[in-house]
Amino acid sequence: MLDYDAEAEAYDATRGGVPRAEAAAAAVLGLLPPATGTLLDLGCGTGIVTTRIAAARPGLRVLGLDTSQGMAAMALSRGVPVVLASGTRLPLRAGSLDAVGAVWLLHLLRAPGAVAAVIAEAGRVLRPGGVFVTTVDKDSAHDVGSDIDAVLAPHLNATPADATADVTAHAARAGLHPAGEALFTGHGQGRTPRRSAAALLAGQYASRVRPRGIAPRELADRLELLPDQDTPRAEPTYRLRAFVRD
Repeated sequence: MLDYDAEAEAYDATRGGVPRAEAAAAAVLGLLPPATGTLLDLGCGTGIVTTRIAAARPGLRVLGLDTSQGMAAMALSRGVPVVLASGTRLPLRAGSLDAVGAVWLLHLLRAPGAVAAVIAEAGRVLRPGGVFVTTVDKDSAHDVGSDIDAVLAPHLNATPADATADVTAHAARAGLHPAGEALFTGHGQGRTPRRSAAALLAGQYASRVRPRGIAPRELADRLELLPDQDTPRAEPTYRLRAFVRD
């Protein structure tokens, strides 16, 4: 698993930077009611998306939350107020927020029950009529029919943590019901064979790829045999789902 404290300073540059962050922020804002006054950004990371959500709606009070001190420090440097805590146990009172966001978070939560716990906590802290917005099917968005996908296909995790059907079921148990969706482009996330091989060996694909009958190094070697090693393949299209609190 990626060491987010160590990766914090370089993280944005390897994840599409400002264009991807702006696309994500715009998609989140499109699912929030105009009267939304407070938002908790779960897994806010470096705050690159959080700041753009806040800037687009000056009257919106935004709070970030992350478990990584390195990421939280980056968010704080961008002016985002951040709480160091787990999304499975939010230090907030019930019914205190208008919105909770979780962008590129649920797919990382592989511990049994973690996704359900995060969604339950989101439901707990939302007021009636409040909205929970989250990315779903994040890893599968990177399957764009490329030669990289063909190499990785036999080794993909068959049980993603953020599958739409599972997230919807967890949300229903938390008193949250579907209220819309949005798509946005993962700018700068078109993969190259060389970067994919490096990411695999660095553990960045831990939520997505489980090499079967092969060592990670050998799977990386197969990626490094593909043509056009530094030519990006198609960019992914991410999906956001919104759920409203009873």
